[in-house]
Amino acid sequence: MKKGITLAMLILYSVIAFASNEEHPIQISFPKAEFLNDYTARIPFKIIDQLIVVEAEFLNQKGNFIIDTGAERLVLNKVHFPKGYYLGKKRNNTSGVTRIIDQPYERNLSEFILHNFNLKNKKSDIIDLSHIEKSKKMHLLGIIGYNILKEYEVFIDLYLNQITLSRVDKYGERFDKKVYAETINDSIHFQLKKHTIVLTGIINKQEVRFALDTGAEFNQLNKSVHTRVLEKFRPIKRLSLVGAGNKKIRVLAGKLYDFRLNDSLGVGPMYTIVTNLRKMRDAYGTSVDGILGYEFLKYKRTIINYQKEKLYFINSPIFEP
Repeated sequence: MKKGITLAMLILYSVIAFASNEEHPIQISFPKAEFLNDYTARIPFKIIDQLIVVEAEFLNQKGNFIIDTGAERLVLNKVHFPKGYYLGKKRNNTSGVTRIIDQPYERNLSEFILHNFNLKNKKSDIIDLSHIEKSKKMHLLGIIGYNILKEYEVFIDLYLNQITLSRVDKYGERFDKKVYAETINDSIHFQLKKHTIVLTGIINKQEVRFALDTGAEFNQLNKSVHTRVLEKFRPIKRLSLVGAGNKKIRVLAGKLYDFRLNDSLGVGPMYTIVTNLRKMRDAYGTSVDGILGYEFLKYKRTIINYQKEKLYFINSPIFEP
């Protein structure tokens, strides 16, 4: 099997930063997007190996960006951008989707424009993403991560295959008050640990902490989790997966049952792999018992509000009782 586990486990290359000239702000556009007003955009996406991928135009190039809440920053694919943009070393290592990278480089983007949405002083990394391009068979320009997404309320809709971005103020209040035609039927608070969304849930009466990562192709469960949790995992088969540096690892794949966020919010069963998540602490900035990715999002049409540290849910007709 040629699929990787998450983007965090696929990317392990030198990080370089990208800078714009202050007189020429960097602009990204989504040719298929519907801009409802100055604050809200709906962008259709496609699913490639259970990753959320949007088409975009950036620096005179057309290609794809992966929407990844597990990435700390905007990440650009080194193979598609000229060396003249590579500037200054960082003082600290880079974590997040890139895990921990020695001697990374960084520089501010003086201005980043998402169509008519203007974001200032954003940082961006440049990484060699050619291994993801090859394995996913797509022209990959980069990854849109937390430092861009946090400016919006983000509605990830795997029923309609679209992402809605609506600008918010510093308190998380939307400027556009009439974004959703659907009814929000539930919500839950999360902890924002560095750039990572951490949800507290219950499995078999045992409290667990899961990271919500849209860059995770598979749900993952830490093999060192409490035995009561493992009792709700039903193994199906062992898989060989390709992780960082094209290193193959063996994992146990199956279904996870009885996962609940609260008394009214149960999810599953979800396809899940059991693996060692110890090294993922550096990527997420905190220790977790598991990772929720595509398998969770396909059940829950999910709205993320980073400022309020809150998730909202809209029922999917596919999974309604």
